[in-house]
Amino acid sequence: MVKVPIDDEDVHSAAIEEERANIQEFIKELSPDDIKSGGWFPKLCARALGSYTEKATWEYFAEKYKGVPADAIVDQRIKMASRYAAIEGGLSAGAYSAAIIATLGTLGGASPATVPASVATLMVDVVFLTQLQLRLAYDIAVLYRVPLDVEDPDDLWKLIRVALTIKGGEVGREGLAKLVPPLVRPVIKRFYSRGVLNAAKGLPFVGKFLLQRNVIKIGIPLVGVPLAVVVNRYSTLLAGRHAQKVFRNDARVVELADRLTTRSQHPQLMLWVAWLVIVADHKISDDEAQLIRHLMKFVRERHEFFDQQLAHTIEIDPSEVWQRLNDAEGDLGAILDMARLVALVDGEINALEQATITEIQDRIERKADVEADLA
Repeated sequence: MVKVPIDDEDVHSAAIEEERANIQEFIKELSPDDIKSGGWFPKLCARALGSYTEKATWEYFAEKYKGVPADAIVDQRIKMASRYAAIEGGLSAGAYSAAIIATLGTLGGASPATVPASVATLMVDVVFLTQLQLRLAYDIAVLYRVPLDVEDPDDLWKLIRVALTIKGGEVGREGLAKLVPPLVRPVIKRFYSRGVLNAAKGLPFVGKFLLQRNVIKIGIPLVGVPLAVVVNRYSTLLAGRHAQKVFRNDARVVELADRLTTRSQHPQLMLWVAWLVIVADHKISDDEAQLIRHLMKFVRERHEFFDQQLAHTIEIDPSEVWQRLNDAEGDLGAILDMARLVALVDGEINALEQATITEIQDRIERKADVEADLA
């Protein structure tokens, strides 16, 4: 008997329908107040990330995609997620109605059984899309070997902010909108037009934000199912590319810290010089803050050394660094190379950073000349 192959689309649709059914059970446990207040979102985070993070490990992906570079795996997972989002959008959109918008404003604090069917339909789409994008971003972080602890509030907020592209203007600034066909850009721009979310407002506020943002798919008349498909697909594509950009950059910084620490013969001096270069322009970028954190972590782990004095330093005294430089033994060429790489971590070297690097170079060269004369 010849087996008839199952079309990939059928397989995807079946998987999506199964997940939608699971989400419907999740929504049945929500009250109208959970939906209106955004209280559904913290509950979703626990559902979406709980056991999932235990399975989605580096070892799991390494086994599943043996020998495939991280960039290639990330690219495929983004495309697959955007395809899933589009299919789900089509399934949900058929049940959308303009009545949902009016119903959202009238939800009270009644029992879960009283959540209107129209709102439940919208929530299936919102929850599916939110969960998909959270897990996609987490996968991308894991694939780039960027450690994220979803039990840590800072790490969880970073994942949420990156996954859901909820920091105003990020999509536009990064040029990601170019990935969207010109005809669709006005809709996607409107989808992402809301402002920056403040972490202090808490996770329920994120839930309200996401629900209001997703209503855009039913708030524009005369477009129906095609709009839901398009918005789901391209918002997931943009979310994935944004997560790729952020976590790939994080991986670059971690990789640099790893490399510098591994080859350093002067780990303590390296930390002091790196910090001097970082604060040379009187501002600390996210990449610089991340770099010094990982440098300290790797020095602590590999050289079993923790510089408490540097950790407690509020305003670094260059003369102290110069003294440490003068007291160091051996070839200090690696320290100079490290200083340049630290300055480059967040872009082009600026004038103040270059002045510090030049001073480091001069002092190393003078020290080498003196030692050569004595020899």
